[in-house]
Amino acid sequence: VARSRTMKSPKPRLHIVQDMDNQGRFKSQQANAMFADGRAMRPPVAGTVAREMLREDETFYRGIAGSDYVTELPVTVNMDLLQRGKQRFEIYCSPCHGLAGYGDGIVARRADRLQQGTWVPPSSLHAAPASTRPPGHIFNTITNGIRTMPAYGSQIPVEDRWAIVAYTQVLRRSQQADLSDVPPAVRSSLR
Repeated sequence: VARSRTMKSPKPRLHIVQDMDNQGRFKSQQANAMFADGRAMRPPVAGTVAREMLREDETFYRGIAGSDYVTELPVTVNMDLLQRGKQRFEIYCSPCHGLAGYGDGIVARRADRLQQGTWVPPSSLHAAPASTRPPGHIFNTITNGIRTMPAYGSQIPVEDRWAIVAYTQVLRRSQQADLSDVPPAVRSSLR
């Protein structure tokens, strides 16, 4: 054993404890005499659900109602949700889209400075077509990606994706607001 640690050999190493590394297996549709029905492939156990398939609410888990994207958020919008959405937006989205959503994040600015010609600038959330997309489409974009934007569905939980969608609506509204959107008591303090 000590010699084999220091010497090179074309032969495979001695594998004393197998730890299930080498085990017999059956190919699909192969017979197996161990079971009464003679099949190696076992049918699914009654009542089991495949992983990630218990999500029956397509509106919440996919952002879809029927065959269309949802136009209303399927979550209760409150200050906690918006603050969570802002936090998640700043972590996942702002590096490319910028803190205000104009597509001027730190990654986008650096790519512009490098001038390599391969960078596709991120979309501004305030310009068409992104500004006119329904919440379900934005949710789907975060989940599955779109064009050069990668998918974040495996990194961001469903609840946080909806929080980000709610926050993007707040960003849009903040950039398209007029004086009538401001409460009368606060209008006098504006410039």
